[in-house]
Amino acid sequence: MTSVSGKPDLADRVHGGWLGRIAGNMLGKPVEQGEVWTRERIDRYLRRAGALPLTDYLPEPADDADALAMRPEWRGCVRGRVHGSCRDDDVDYAVLGLHLLETHGFGFTTEQVGDLWLLRLPYLQTFTAERAAYRNLANGLKPPLTATYGNPYQEWIGALIRADVHGWTCPSAPGRAALLARRDAVLSHTGNGVYGAMWAAALVSAAFTAATVREAVEQALAVIPAGSRLARTVRRVVSLHDAGMAWEDTLATVSEETAGLGWIHVVPNAAVLTAGLLYGDGDFTRTVALTVRGGLDTDSNGATAGSVAGVFGGASAIPGRWKEPLRDTVRSAVFGFDGVRISELAERTLRLAGGGA
Repeated sequence: MTSVSGKPDLADRVHGGWLGRIAGNMLGKPVEQGEVWTRERIDRYLRRAGALPLTDYLPEPADDADALAMRPEWRGCVRGRVHGSCRDDDVDYAVLGLHLLETHGFGFTTEQVGDLWLLRLPYLQTFTAERAAYRNLANGLKPPLTATYGNPYQEWIGALIRADVHGWTCPSAPGRAALLARRDAVLSHTGNGVYGAMWAAALVSAAFTAATVREAVEQALAVIPAGSRLARTVRRVVSLHDAGMAWEDTLATVSEETAGLGWIHVVPNAAVLTAGLLYGDGDFTRTVALTVRGGLDTDSNGATAGSVAGVFGGASAIPGRWKEPLRDTVRSAVFGFDGVRISELAERTLRLAGGGA
């Protein structure tokens, strides 16, 4: 729904965040393998399939080589084959975060985040830093040791993908959203890994009332240390965009400057995400398409970009080709939530955000 001012209301924006996150995740999932699916390879595949510019879910693979290189879940994620969402950790953590806030409220502790993981999340559906933290929890360690012991992934993207729910439930309060995300993130991450979660939560929160996506990006930068590698990289993307550099050249430039960090590290992925948001300029389709075409952790970046764009424009502004194949249904590994309705998740989130009874 839209308000009398013609702008999306709070309920529509929250619903848009959920729909955008799930659709963006589905878009990027088939090519989630950054060292294989580079920006150049993704565009070659789209060109052969006649799918550039990208305006819908990915097309079926153009040949056997592409099919073999894709994640096996592609058969449920490409256009014409999407019948409800595929299960993915990028959506599982949003569901689990909602459950955390419903169970413990906004005063939750980092220890309670860990307890909920052990209770609701299967170990084999965790990866990188989350799996290391889960193992540490099971062995009796407490935060912050859960983030540092035997964990070489402390600055990867995992905490960032858990942050959206804190933005959705703190509309127009990026500082508060960032603090909640930090309390969650320190279970498994340190340094830029934590800053990535704070930045993403603030970005989603700011999108509720920011006049432009650029404004939301600026507000989100204000919640993390200005001298951090993450902040410097995001500002670099902003400056190249403002200078009129083409999207492809911006990503090529920043890719060279972040070389060696790896395709799951939070810093280069934040660059891809920022570029998708700025060059997408509030248009949902263009935002998620550019973000996924940017490569690296495509499903995670697509999910966060979709969430921000979904909040910014509301569910009503997301074209039906993205929403309708989802069938208002979420597949989830979080115990007790498989098959839940997207609309129900949005309603429950809205109550926490102060927009429901």
